[in-house]
Amino acid sequence: MGPRLRRELGLLGLTATGVCAMVGAGINIIPFMIQRNVPGIHDSVLPAFAFATVPAVLAGLAYATLASAMPRAGGTYVYASRGLHPYLGFVASFSQWFALCMAIGVVSYVLVPFLRDIAVTAGWTGTAAALERGPVRLAISLGVLWAAVAVNVRGLTLYERLVVPLMFLTFLLGGVVIVAGFSFDHGDFVQAVLAPAGLEVPVIDSPGPGLGTWLSASALLFASFIGFDSIAQAGGEARNPGRNLPLAIAIAVGSVAVFYMLFAAAVYHAVPWQYIASEAQRRDLTAPGLLGPLLPPFWTVVIVSAAAVALIKDLPPMLLSVSRLMFAWAEDGIFPAAVAAVHPAYRTPHVAVLLSGGMASLGILGCHLAGDFFLGIDILVFAMLVNFLLMAVTVLTLPSRNPDIDRAVTVLPAKGPRMAMAAAGVVVLAVFLGVHAWKDLSAPVAWYFRSTWLWVIVMAIGSVIYGRETHALRRRGVDLRARFSTLPLD
Repeated sequence: MGPRLRRELGLLGLTATGVCAMVGAGINIIPFMIQRNVPGIHDSVLPAFAFATVPAVLAGLAYATLASAMPRAGGTYVYASRGLHPYLGFVASFSQWFALCMAIGVVSYVLVPFLRDIAVTAGWTGTAAALERGPVRLAISLGVLWAAVAVNVRGLTLYERLVVPLMFLTFLLGGVVIVAGFSFDHGDFVQAVLAPAGLEVPVIDSPGPGLGTWLSASALLFASFIGFDSIAQAGGEARNPGRNLPLAIAIAVGSVAVFYMLFAAAVYHAVPWQYIASEAQRRDLTAPGLLGPLLPPFWTVVIVSAAAVALIKDLPPMLLSVSRLMFAWAEDGIFPAAVAAVHPAYRTPHVAVLLSGGMASLGILGCHLAGDFFLGIDILVFAMLVNFLLMAVTVLTLPSRNPDIDRAVTVLPAKGPRMAMAAAGVVVLAVFLGVHAWKDLSAPVAWYFRSTWLWVIVMAIGSVIYGRETHALRRRGVDLRARFSTLPLD
């Protein structure tokens, strides 16, 4: 037997993995660009954001429950394949892998405009102009991505030393945005930004959001919470996993939910929603771009730098997450065995990391050629809602499907409360998934710009891979029922 993964990540490193994968483009862009993507949400962004925490908490509880009993690399895939069905575990996690790789590409690509804004504010006009050029933006995006790949290949010691300080730095710099936002009001914004240009707050007479609009906004804002699942994917490298995995998920979801609400509330406290809704129709908006005109240049550089840090620190944990999914597939024999190779010195699944970095590079190229990134976010939301729904279903089916593993559950060990939580999760997540699919399918765009159909295509590709690999296993005499009823090697 070759080298195995090493359990090196403690509670702090696991929590940082979740936080760093969650806080990034979602909070700096989505709560404001949602005024374009979900027209009519108006001043109800914060209530919609608050409601988006409900499925996040329910999904987090489902993950924590399953992680306590199945602490292995590739958590999502392992949970569903052992507690629901191996086919559903693979194809759902395959679509998750694809969507997250695309999201890694999106994050890498949208980083460069933040660097450009830092240069503009600092007066570095030549640098700012260079960052506007397509080849430069592409080169920087790829360079940052592959630096994160190198960190993941190099090992968990370097990884943890990087993501833990970045987690604290993100909260610290984000705190500057929160303080700045609550230090100004709409009157200050009118005087500082609109009045000098001879403008007024736009008048928007359309009615407030209906239930469909509000739910659609909540489903999209739910994307901001995607990332805590990366803690589960690192289950094979966690110390004291039965305790630390669920605890890290709870800390990450709770702390990020509070941070998100304060952050979004601060920006909308300073900038009129009517202005945000109007401007979002004609240009891309970010939190630093909205608050920057109210602040001295130094503090503008600080909050733009905060957004850049938030984006950069997304990449290592997201790469860890997707690479461990590939590793788990290969360990089970439903993906080429070479992908399960572990580096003899660094003890990381280096082949899986490199392949995931290659797919994310295609995501960067896609953003560059298409000139837009919201389709990537829509695909990510759809794929992750499917996965979170399956995790809730798995909690329900685990006792009958795999009673031996079910007896190892330590989060919500009493069956009644656990089943009630999972049933609530199934209902809420199914509603969110249905609303998101309805919004996507009813949008006036070509079919290939619809995340639902792209997800179906990816699922079809995953089905072909699964069918081919399981057929090969049967031909070799492998007992698939026995293989998928026990956990992978530790």
